[in-house]
Amino acid sequence: MGGVIQRVMIVGGPGSGKSFVATRLGALSGLPVHHMDHIHWLPGWVERERLEKDMLTREIHAKPRWIFEGGHSRTYRERAARADLLIWLDLPVGLRIRRVLWRSLRHLGRRRPDMAEGCPELLGRQTVDFLRFIWRTRETSRQAVRRVISPPPDGLRVVHLTRPAAVRGFLSGCRGAPGGGGLLAPAAVIAERPTEAGGHGGTCDYRGLR
Repeated sequence: MGGVIQRVMIVGGPGSGKSFVATRLGALSGLPVHHMDHIHWLPGWVERERLEKDMLTREIHAKPRWIFEGGHSRTYRERAARADLLIWLDLPVGLRIRRVLWRSLRHLGRRRPDMAEGCPELLGRQTVDFLRFIWRTRETSRQAVRRVISPPPDGLRVVHLTRPAAVRGFLSGCRGAPGGGGLLAPAAVIAERPTEAGGHGGTCDYRGLR
């Protein structure tokens, strides 16, 4: 275990499990959980103005304690500079697409807990467009994360998880600090390896999960 973690940044493509991991870590640690979708969307699936999203994300960055899951890569560098731990859920795109379809069916007509008010799950043209977006951005979204963590800001610990089993293993190794004082997580680093374009070039490298 490393030191007590007070600020956790969770990134990954749609369907990678960001909300699930954030909720689990929040329950363990007592840290407040923030979902980017609450900022990104207004009721009726209306996208918030970009500059307003910048301002709202920065308000969270400035807080002393948080778990912040989601995108808005314009503010990734600022978020990473404030975070103690960055968790990158870098799961295969096929798995992520299946998960997105399943959650749309599971919550059809209802709002997911991690989604903004007034934004129920839909199944139709919007779903098809979203799945195309996931496929189209499968590499550019990974590159945005790599630009932040290669190298990471001073003091930032990075966990790069590429398999569901590794995600489960990492969560099983996390603990809450006494009195809800933050998160204790396995010591971890990123292991970079050269790969061909489109490959997963990093792997989780921490004790007990090889």
